[in-house]
Amino acid sequence: MVDLDYQAVIDRIDYLVGERPGTVILVFLLVTAGLAAGLGGISTSSGTSQFTSGSPAQQALDQVDEKFGTSFGTDTASTQLIQRDQNVLAKPALLRMLRTEKRVRERENLHVAATSSVADTIATTLDPSARTERERIDTVEDATPSEIDAAVKRAAGGGLAGSLSNDFNPEAASASATVGVVTHEIPGSDSSSAGTSGGSSPVTTVQQRVQSVVQRGGTSDVTVFGSGILSAEFGNVITDSLLIVVPAAAILILLFLVFSYRDPLDLLIGVVSLVMAIIWTFGFLGLADIPFSQMLVVVPALLLAVGIDFGIHAINRYREERSEGYGVVESMETTTDQLLVAFFIVTGTTVLGFLANLTSSLGPIRDLGLVSAIGITFTVLIFGIFLPAAKVYTDRWREEHDIPQFGMQPLGGEGSLIGRFLPYPVLVARKAPYVFLALVVIFTAVAAGYGTGVNTSFSQDDFLPPSQTPGWYHTLPEPFAPHEYHTTATLDYLDEHFTAASGSGGSVTMYIRGPLRKDYALESIHHASYDPPDSFVISNSSTLATSEPSRYANTRSIIDVIRSYAQRDASFRHLVRENDVNGNGIPDDDLGTIYDRLLDSPYHDQAREYLSRDERATRVSFTTKGNASQADVVADAHNVDNRYRLNAIATGQPVVFQYIADTILESAVKSLAVALLATALFLLLCFRVFSDYTTLGLVNLFPIVVTVALLAGAMRYLGIPLNALTATVLSISIGLGVDYSSHIVHRFGDEYEERDLYDAIDVAVRGTGGALTGSMLTTVAGIGVLVLAITPILGDFGSVTALSIFISYVLSVVVTPSAMAVWGHAVERYGSA
Repeated sequence: MVDLDYQAVIDRIDYLVGERPGTVILVFLLVTAGLAAGLGGISTSSGTSQFTSGSPAQQALDQVDEKFGTSFGTDTASTQLIQRDQNVLAKPALLRMLRTEKRVRERENLHVAATSSVADTIATTLDPSARTERERIDTVEDATPSEIDAAVKRAAGGGLAGSLSNDFNPEAASASATVGVVTHEIPGSDSSSAGTSGGSSPVTTVQQRVQSVVQRGGTSDVTVFGSGILSAEFGNVITDSLLIVVPAAAILILLFLVFSYRDPLDLLIGVVSLVMAIIWTFGFLGLADIPFSQMLVVVPALLLAVGIDFGIHAINRYREERSEGYGVVESMETTTDQLLVAFFIVTGTTVLGFLANLTSSLGPIRDLGLVSAIGITFTVLIFGIFLPAAKVYTDRWREEHDIPQFGMQPLGGEGSLIGRFLPYPVLVARKAPYVFLALVVIFTAVAAGYGTGVNTSFSQDDFLPPSQTPGWYHTLPEPFAPHEYHTTATLDYLDEHFTAASGSGGSVTMYIRGPLRKDYALESIHHASYDPPDSFVISNSSTLATSEPSRYANTRSIIDVIRSYAQRDASFRHLVRENDVNGNGIPDDDLGTIYDRLLDSPYHDQAREYLSRDERATRVSFTTKGNASQADVVADAHNVDNRYRLNAIATGQPVVFQYIADTILESAVKSLAVALLATALFLLLCFRVFSDYTTLGLVNLFPIVVTVALLAGAMRYLGIPLNALTATVLSISIGLGVDYSSHIVHRFGDEYEERDLYDAIDVAVRGTGGALTGSMLTTVAGIGVLVLAITPILGDFGSVTALSIFISYVLSVVVTPSAMAVWGHAVERYGSA
């Protein structure tokens, strides 16, 4: 044992807890009041943009947004008007869309810069002079159905299909859905991120107003959708999840507390301690200006679960001493002498498990690790000092007023259900520890190998509520009843009915830089889309020279703007032909003149969407198949960006999200390695300081290594991927799971100094096993209740973390005795280590 006077610190705490409990209670209450002031300063952050910010792929996308046109400027935003009908190309549906656009444009507070829809295209095809909404409405009203059908057929070759559902039939002039777009000029808005940020914003406010205008207009076949609507739902998900998860966790934990404490005053002390832990942590959150995100919804459940664990151990160990006939102060001194060391070990390993996530390059994961570590530190202070002081204070008060105590028998005592189970692992440790551990090692290796195949994912869907929430959600009374959610259903509809569902990752953008006036520039851009990979959509139009099916990708670029203007303007068409060397409709020579003419035309705004002001950057948008996986789309995008003669970078939402998914896997592996190494070193140091046996730290760690392997295998078997939140579980499971083995091993180390090997194992398992069982049940309940959260990512985290706690508990009780027996044999044979 290292000669460090840690006992002096414990003795000082013993004195304060035993002799000055009222002062301790007052100090903790004052600190609670001070930190409570920070609760009002908590801000929120949600959605996927908190992950994408700062990633290389997002930086490339930001450059695209910065350089190209008003559609991508930080002062613009677009709202989608999704119309569904038996036939959206029929006269009544066209008129409803046109009238909706007119009502939206007439509202000044909607900041409408432009509107566009299939209905606009049909109206201007019928009458090219129809410029205003009123004129277009009159044009469609005056047209016969046959004239409208003819206009649809004429407009079909000009890109009309891009705004219509997949069932568009130009011959029958029919389609079941269409998407119109309202462009807003909103000062201070920013729609550049591939992810979506939660909370209130100017875009959210405007789109909610559009939604109100459409609803009041009685246009039931039009759904309003956009980043602001999505952002609002992200924000609501946080509030709704907290309102469901926290009360449910509190109720479940209260039930377990009643079972574990079995005394009203002890129960009150435990509940007050839990509330204090929550106030301290979230007060710190507000004072430190760390925004509360969907990731941090798990923190209250973690704190409640860990706090209950500490509380049960403290009360149970105290009752062991009281049942032996010792007094209040003497029993608490014995309890704190032993448990403060165990709590220090447990807290150290738990904090290291959380802090290992600081190695992640993703900000929200780092925030989760930091806030959880701070919260656990606060929790151990409250349950290691305040709760014992409150227990001494109330028990003295009871004795003074002759008030009886209840539930004095510790959990796991002789004759209890738990007490009857606990001797079996000890029996295995006596009879066949080597054979048993060999089987455990083999099983661990198999599970670890299987677990390496666990999937990794990052998707906007992880943060959204399911398209159909369980019916019981809506039976909850106010204020617990959640909001109505429509975003996921809308995104699913777009995915199903449109080739490239807007906003759901149906396209990839190539950001191309180089001298765009060189004669090879446009030909290079065109050639890169030839014979596209499987995940890219092929253009549905024939080639220019023949009637054979196209072998080019479905793209949108500066080439399309040139072609569109050439179709409308004879002189420009002649200019293009003069400079088209190979006759494929793409100019090769004098590109500077062509760009100048294009930018001086009515197609100026469209050109600026694809051509930077210095004419050294452009973008090409590739449509991707709705059934293609994100990984396949990104792999194909990187293959295509190598085709360009100019410098091309693949970006867009799929690329950004795949980068995050890869980073998640890297973070999980890195944090796991750091957590294992840091925990091993910490345990070796602790047992070197607190006992004569340094290598007991490795015995402590062994069940946790097995837990991580089994957990990875279980995640793969259950189909739960490593996502933004579950990726943290592997390192967190080390921090939380080591709690169970730490209590057993530390108690064994104390008992082994006075007993023989197997008696020490038996006392350690029996003495801590009951409290471990109680804390396991409360921890599993407290964290497992996250499955009730509205978002899938929280449910997955709750399931996996609860599973890791259960596995840690079982292995600590079942495997640790045999590990201690093998360790004891080695020590007795080779001497102290």
